[in-house]
Amino acid sequence: MDGGRRQDGHDAITAAWSQLPLRRHAVADIGRGFTSTRMERILQIAVGLACAVLGAQAFGTATSSDLEPPLRTIVTMSVFALLAVMIVLCVVGRGARHAAAAFAVAFPAALVVLWPLPAPAFEPEGGSWVFFLLNAAPAAAALVFPLPWQIAWTAGVPLLFAAMRLTRRGFTAENWLSSIYDVSLALIVGTIVLAIVWMFRSLASGVDEARAAAIAEYSAAAAAEATERERVEVAALMHDSVLAALIAAGRAESPRERQLAVSMAQEALTRLANAESDEPEGSDEPVTSGWVRGEVRAQARALGVELAVDGPDRVMPGIPGRVARALVLAATQAVANAVEHAGGAGLRASIRSSSGRLEIVVADTGGGVDLAAIAPDRLGIRASIVARVAAVGGRARIDSGPSGTVVTLVWPADGDRA
Repeated sequence: MDGGRRQDGHDAITAAWSQLPLRRHAVADIGRGFTSTRMERILQIAVGLACAVLGAQAFGTATSSDLEPPLRTIVTMSVFALLAVMIVLCVVGRGARHAAAAFAVAFPAALVVLWPLPAPAFEPEGGSWVFFLLNAAPAAAALVFPLPWQIAWTAGVPLLFAAMRLTRRGFTAENWLSSIYDVSLALIVGTIVLAIVWMFRSLASGVDEARAAAIAEYSAAAAAEATERERVEVAALMHDSVLAALIAAGRAESPRERQLAVSMAQEALTRLANAESDEPEGSDEPVTSGWVRGEVRAQARALGVELAVDGPDRVMPGIPGRVARALVLAATQAVANAVEHAGGAGLRASIRSSSGRLEIVVADTGGGVDLAAIAPDRLGIRASIVARVAAVGGRARIDSGPSGTVVTLVWPADGDRA
């Protein structure tokens, strides 16, 4: 993993996901509630504004009505005070649920308190102020109560109002008709409000579920990709290090060469132990093509091969250290393959650089290899050369035939074709 190194956008996202605990339960709640929370906020504002309109009508009616005795005045003003607090809090978005619950309970409680009091001596022609708030209390209940209680408030508050008015004015045909009309109107409006709230909440919940499922699916795919990438990297690391150590051990004849083989084996174990560190292969400080040439020669010498690496005297600066190390390791693998499979016949290498483009060529004159016949679990070419170069934005091309094998490494990949 590249940790905090500079990467392009895709690599940065991939690296970030690869470092997260991408278990299914760890991402199940990501995105859940996102839309529902915003929908609740929208509903609060809508209910607050609607209650403000209804409250203004009701308050004008109340102040034009007979509010005697004093208990009627106290109860009426208390209801409007709670309504005003609920409207303000619904609009500002703080404490709206508590205020809505308080008003939803206080309004039917106020009807129960007003019921035994004598009917007002006079009221405007539009009717009692209570009528204008018949849907305000159910709307407030819809913000905070479970669905069964919302239905109870939507039906119960208008019926309570009708019972209070009939017992006050008498059970005449005219009062029955007016009560049935008012209750029916309140029930229709309340049912519409309840249906709208339920519909929008269901839509928001569905969006949240879809978002959570998409994130969980992406996380699982990212985890699988990160696992596969790490497997390939570790396999390539082991292939490079172990193969180099085995070749050195097989060629060791003197105590010095045997000591070199032991050192290479120790280095392989150290690199494997540091495979998950943030800086497993050193700094990302820029280097030059001269440094790359020197490292390729040094790595070839560690394999027991004195390799002359041709190249111009003019060096190319500004090669990121991470890129340079990947190119060196890929070239080293090409050298190791030539030693192992071609006996090092005609082994040669060259480095060319121009116009911000670096090209490394490793060639031999062995019998070649059938690339299509390489088993999928053999990572010497796929992971140690092709995938490694591609991971740093380069391109690897392997041409092999009876006259030999040529491995060409180009960085960056969008450079001129080799």
